[in-house]
Amino acid sequence: MRAVVWFARLVALFTIATAVLPAPRRMFGGELRSSLGLPPSVGLAGTVLTLVAGVAVLLLATGLRRRKQRAWWLAVVTTAGLTVVNLLHVVDERRGLVATVATVALLVALYLTRRYFVARQDPGGLGRAVRTLAEFALSGFVLVWVLLALNHRRLEGRPGWGQEAAHSALSLVGVSGPIGFRAAWLDDLTATIGLTFGVVAIVVAGYHLLRSPEPRPSLTPDDEERLRALLARGGDSLGYFALRRDKGAVFSPGGRSAVSYRVLAGVALASGDPVGDVGAWPGAIEAFLEACLQNAWSPAVLGCSERGATAWAKAGLDALELGDEAVLDSATFSLDGRPMRSVRQAVNRMNRAGHTAVVHRLCDLDEPERAAIAARAHRWRADECGTGSRSADAPVERGYSMALSRVADPADPQTVLVTADRDGAPCGLLQLVPWGPDGLSLDLMVRAADADNGVNELLIAELMAAAPRLGVRRVSLNFAVFRSALERGERIGAGPVARSWARLLRIASRWWQIDSLYRFNAKFRPEWTPRYIMFPAVRDLPRILFVVLEAEGFGGRPSALLRVLRR
Repeated sequence: MRAVVWFARLVALFTIATAVLPAPRRMFGGELRSSLGLPPSVGLAGTVLTLVAGVAVLLLATGLRRRKQRAWWLAVVTTAGLTVVNLLHVVDERRGLVATVATVALLVALYLTRRYFVARQDPGGLGRAVRTLAEFALSGFVLVWVLLALNHRRLEGRPGWGQEAAHSALSLVGVSGPIGFRAAWLDDLTATIGLTFGVVAIVVAGYHLLRSPEPRPSLTPDDEERLRALLARGGDSLGYFALRRDKGAVFSPGGRSAVSYRVLAGVALASGDPVGDVGAWPGAIEAFLEACLQNAWSPAVLGCSERGATAWAKAGLDALELGDEAVLDSATFSLDGRPMRSVRQAVNRMNRAGHTAVVHRLCDLDEPERAAIAARAHRWRADECGTGSRSADAPVERGYSMALSRVADPADPQTVLVTADRDGAPCGLLQLVPWGPDGLSLDLMVRAADADNGVNELLIAELMAAAPRLGVRRVSLNFAVFRSALERGERIGAGPVARSWARLLRIASRWWQIDSLYRFNAKFRPEWTPRYIMFPAVRDLPRILFVVLEAEGFGGRPSALLRVLRR
């Protein structure tokens, strides 16, 4: 199948060359137009259409690589059209034989490999493609016609409405129409506008026609119940985040393991290790990859452990170390000693200033208390994001692999909340979700905009002091991206590459909390556990990283663009 994809690319490049470059066009284009006595515009139209067809086959090769059924059908139709054009050239001059053989060979190859193209397309893509094609083409047609109608004095002769309509329609494919111009700038303007709208119409329609399905993110109640049963047996520190309601889940054949994921921009982004029995991981991974194949999604995994990365690597994905997770052991954690001096001083300073912290299980709070905590967290998040405290301005949700996206929800009774206040005024909050029977994983850390520095240290110290009472043995803190790179760049004797990479990461920390999260976590002397990102091929990595930024709430496609693409 790879050979067919590359062959399609070569045929596309050859077709583009025959349309653009003079020598190939003379060699393979023939003199069909002149021999038939057709006007020059027909030859230009043939060149434009050949160029469009070549570009179309080149773009369709990407869809073929992802085994899309609709890409296969379009490639067959386009290649068949090119074959007809090349046959006319052969009849005219006995030239164009190479182009004809190439397109016929591509048609045969597509037919022989048809069973490999099984990926489904977006169910509503065909309707959106037709609608956008008509909308953009009609907009360009009307705009050019209006320009012609308003500038009769700059046109040669007195063209009728039929000639104006024909000229407007031909401008969409880059062909000169029947109208002559006295003002050259008007000719250039109408041609540019028409061709621009025509190209945009084809590109946007092609996008909708070939885009992979992007289902609305949701977790069904049945899947949530099955995931909770698997999580009760233990697992990864990120396992509980599989219960985010903007994720879906696919289960192994026996239902003993599952992979949770979300689809964004054609990437099925899983997070953490598969949930459930380690022995059933291969079945869940295989089911996930099969779903990706059937829907033309690029599979990716964010934040899996070393054991999880090994399982995914056996399934064919490549690994890249992304960072480290900070894990605290409640049995050995202490504020004593010189290494913990900065944390101890911050906690003592908070205590002297009148701050107190309290640790609760969510199930021990009543409904008014839960609602007050959730409203307070929402307001603080809005203040952090600069949207104010108005309820209509929802704060940007940050986090995907280590965030539950809900606060003090009754559906999560075993979550732990740590609240801080100063003289009765709330000023900080931690929410931690269960990690097996004896662990917690940090979900949310927020504080009031006017809170004193040191509140977060106080919250974590109080949590670790209460850990034995809660039956908690281990606590997972924030994920430090590229921690090892930052640490290597600070070592004595670090090479220029390591120092430059660390310096670049510190510059990026102005927009993303890379260096600050690493240094905050390092204060508590944690055990660092590496985390990985998995991807199918290096060429997919830029798109996957773009999707990761969108999922984590740090960028991606603008919401206005998303509304246009999904309408």
